[in-house]
Amino acid sequence: MRPMNFPTTAGRLVLGLLVMALFCVDVAAQTGRGPGFGRGGGRGPGFGMGRGFRGGAGGGEQAGGPHAHDDRHDADHEVFQFLLSHHDKIRRTVTETDDGVITVTESDDPDIAAKIQEHVHWMKIRVDEIQPIRMRDPLFAELFRHADKIKMQHEDTEKGVRVIETSDDPAVASLIKAHAEVVSGFVANGFAEAMKNHAVPADVEAPKATQQPTSDSSVGTPLGQPRIPAGKPVFHLPDATQQPRSDSKLLIDVTQSSPADQTHDALETIAKYVNLYHAGGKDQQSPEIAVVLHGGATFIALNDDAYASRFGTKGNPNALRLRQLHQAGVEFYVCGQSLLHGNARPDDLVVFAQTAVSALTSLVNLQSDGFVCIDLK
Repeated sequence: MRPMNFPTTAGRLVLGLLVMALFCVDVAAQTGRGPGFGRGGGRGPGFGMGRGFRGGAGGGEQAGGPHAHDDRHDADHEVFQFLLSHHDKIRRTVTETDDGVITVTESDDPDIAAKIQEHVHWMKIRVDEIQPIRMRDPLFAELFRHADKIKMQHEDTEKGVRVIETSDDPAVASLIKAHAEVVSGFVANGFAEAMKNHAVPADVEAPKATQQPTSDSSVGTPLGQPRIPAGKPVFHLPDATQQPRSDSKLLIDVTQSSPADQTHDALETIAKYVNLYHAGGKDQQSPEIAVVLHGGATFIALNDDAYASRFGTKGNPNALRLRQLHQAGVEFYVCGQSLLHGNARPDDLVVFAQTAVSALTSLVNLQSDGFVCIDLK
């Protein structure tokens, strides 16, 4: 029998490297990683060469499916918030065509003009790659459902951008026109318009109901500072016992009405809870907070138009605090029974408030999910 020849030290090293390389290739094949699925290029911080979204359509990492937040979501949200905050410095014209619209959106402020251009640049990529946003708004959800039928061209102007958006499908062209009207509403009314739901045009077939994603929007602030400005004061006690925990689940039950022309006291208390977990203890914590509105508190979350129509006020005095709480991750559930008995409709609510079958089912389900109920009346 001939003796076996074992490889030299160098040979063993080469063999080991070869095995490791084959293993890495196999893992890459299994996870879908590989060339062509990196971060997108163009405007915006933190993006390299090439177009696209990590987690986007077409392959690669798809965490959470087509409606999951991609690596551009927070940047797009920030730009949108900036434009809403400066809506009074933006002008916009819309020309309808048979198959869509031609829009010109501009500002005399160079910083705002640059943000308009950045927003449109990334929205075109979202349409091209079917990466939806604002999916709680029925109109936007339906628009992205037909994104593959939309043709969008844009060119920067000296003070903004000119967009041609069309479709060969008449129903999709109707969606495009309705969307253009809503965007003009954003320009005219700012956050008040952004907090509304917008109906799908009557000539577009409505999709079957689907589960809509929840928001994970958040705003970071330094330790010791309130996450929600102007909320009730919170004292920083880093050495006290019973520190806030990140895995806490708070269920806030709100039933009492309040003066229609004032911010509801319960919202101020919930803002304090958010700030307490954020700045009251040694470390910042972000608990899950769900708010159930029913009884006299049902109409707290109406959009500006619906609230003003019901109570004779100028908009909804709760709107700012609702939006701040939403951006801090608070979820709002409105009792559908109370809403309909009060002659209101689900689309009268602010865009991020969800209509529940009832307060009863909400309270039971959420407590079954580990939430601790706090009755604010």
